[in-house]
Amino acid sequence: MTLRAVFAGGSGAFAGARRLAVGAAVLVGLMVAGPVQEAAAQGSTPLQALQNYKVRAEWADKFDATLPAVNAVKSSSPTLSPETASYIEQAIQRYGQIVAQGGWPQVPPGEPTLRLGVKNAKVQVLRQRLMISGDLSQTAGSAQTFDSYVDAAVRRFQLRHGLNPDGVVDQATLNALNVPAQVRLRQLETNLVRVRSMSGYLGDRYVMVNIPAAEIEAVEDGRVRSRHTGVVGKVDRPSPVLSSKIHEINFNPYWTVPVSIIKKDLIPKMKEDPEYLTRNKIKIYRWGNTDEELMPTEIDWNTDEAAQYMFRQEPGEGNSLGTVKINFHNQHQVYLHDTPAKNLFGQDFRFHSSGCVRVQNVRELITWLLEGNDWTRAQVDETIRSGEQLDVPVKTQTAIYFSYITAWATADGVVHFRQDIYDRDGAEGLALR
Repeated sequence: MTLRAVFAGGSGAFAGARRLAVGAAVLVGLMVAGPVQEAAAQGSTPLQALQNYKVRAEWADKFDATLPAVNAVKSSSPTLSPETASYIEQAIQRYGQIVAQGGWPQVPPGEPTLRLGVKNAKVQVLRQRLMISGDLSQTAGSAQTFDSYVDAAVRRFQLRHGLNPDGVVDQATLNALNVPAQVRLRQLETNLVRVRSMSGYLGDRYVMVNIPAAEIEAVEDGRVRSRHTGVVGKVDRPSPVLSSKIHEINFNPYWTVPVSIIKKDLIPKMKEDPEYLTRNKIKIYRWGNTDEELMPTEIDWNTDEAAQYMFRQEPGEGNSLGTVKINFHNQHQVYLHDTPAKNLFGQDFRFHSSGCVRVQNVRELITWLLEGNDWTRAQVDETIRSGEQLDVPVKTQTAIYFSYITAWATADGVVHFRQDIYDRDGAEGLALR
């Protein structure tokens, strides 16, 4: 078909628009015809040849060169590998040199928010900051435009600091960028001591909860089988550092409310909203006697009388434990569990619990823990779907560690930092807040 034939028919505005669209399509077709015909002659179908041509065209400007910088942050090595201490030592040398050379500049706050496409003098400072920390190539230049290379560098920085890697320099990212280099150096030195204290044999299989990172790792034979975003204890109700062994999985569990939560949460809520317990399917019993239920009206909510009774939430949608609970013996009465509040996993600040740890994609972790029981993912899903309250002893009891690591490094030289949420890094931890 010729171009004249394409534009021959039709009248009016609609026909003109149609002729323009068809004409553009033919022009594109003429542009790619050569490569498509050549590829088809080599055995590819015309559709495959066109798809391959589009891929080459889209990546011709080498914007994909920024992807390795982001992907390099991801690692299958556990946070507490036998080599982590030596990696931190190498990072200390690097950051010592950065400090000796004057550190990095402070990125100015205020509008505009720096993101892809913005042109502003602050981008020059941002580039310098990211170059010094190794997130941006030293050859990236000093332009004022926030281009795809700066975007990838910001995402890499965000991943290293446990932030949402969206490439936007929001307040949380800006705060992390502007922590002085000497504070980061002290943070690495403090955590080197912590990591060395845990550098012994942790087991062939173990679960590691890093509290400041709000992250859970399932580790087997020295590699991370799965990583899970977590929600850990609030500042005033911190998750404890501990070690134990996972011995039981509770499917569709009841939630027995701890006395501390009865006093801090339930009593104040009942004063404000007398229907709170009923709406959340929480029933009241005398301890050791679940056959006799008490009514909320029988309790004086202006006192601590409620702390004398057992409050138990029924299984099902809205249960605070979600659909599953992971038990391990410990004096703090904490555990891992699912949650109905899935939105919390998407936040940068994930310190909302009363000490226990909520686990994203908990079914994957459960399936791994029950491999010794010959359970499959399908069996886990079906048990949860059934609503049956089932307690499953774990045949292969797996070690679990709650640790407090706010800075570490990997074999690839990637250095990670997290907020010192409980102020345990010393006086300079105030700067990290």
